[in-house]
Amino acid sequence: MVNRCDRHSERMRRFREAGLYLVTSQSLSMGRTTEQVVAAALAGGVKLVQLREKEMCLRDYVALAGRIREMTARNDALLIINDRVDVAMAVGADGVHLGQEDFPVAAARALAPDLILGASTHSMEEAGQAQADGASYVNIGPLFPTGTKHWEGAYLGIDGMRRIAAHVSVPFTVMGGIKREHIAGLVAAGARTIALVTAVTAAADPEQAARELLAGVREAILCAVR
Repeated sequence: MVNRCDRHSERMRRFREAGLYLVTSQSLSMGRTTEQVVAAALAGGVKLVQLREKEMCLRDYVALAGRIREMTARNDALLIINDRVDVAMAVGADGVHLGQEDFPVAAARALAPDLILGASTHSMEEAGQAQADGASYVNIGPLFPTGTKHWEGAYLGIDGMRRIAAHVSVPFTVMGGIKREHIAGLVAAGARTIALVTAVTAAADPEQAARELLAGVREAILCAVR
């Protein structure tokens, strides 16, 4: 029987290998459903998906999460649920991603020791606190101007990402307005997991977009480690 520590370690091994991190948004999917976008992304090789549907009622969200869980499981991909620890546990997801105003990371870790716990962070202080509270990874962002999230602060850019990343020892993801042309610079600065929304969800061909973006991340990583 696999213990909880081993299950978390195995999930994080797969997380670190994923490279590309799709975050869903049906309202930004050009009339497609989230299921259609996720199916296309999985066909394009994506192995890490965050279900993030802020405008959906809870009952519909739970039902959708269950269907996406089945899809990701069939494709050996990880599923992270945005905000809701209860939904993640109910559908057997691999993890949950928490914002600064969401369920506390430390409390989530106590409830679900085997889940991947991600935390949105925007500063060295927030990243350090999330790590201390038991986050499996921190998300650093937003890096560039983005229409997927209301933001009144300064965008971090690559230099801001580098400064924050230097103060954490857990893996980190990056997000916020990232396009294909940003990937090489981000990877050269230390990023290994690139989180995207509209670069896939709003693409004319989400499957092809996912395939090309994933190839771009992998190529950049190979160049960075040579």
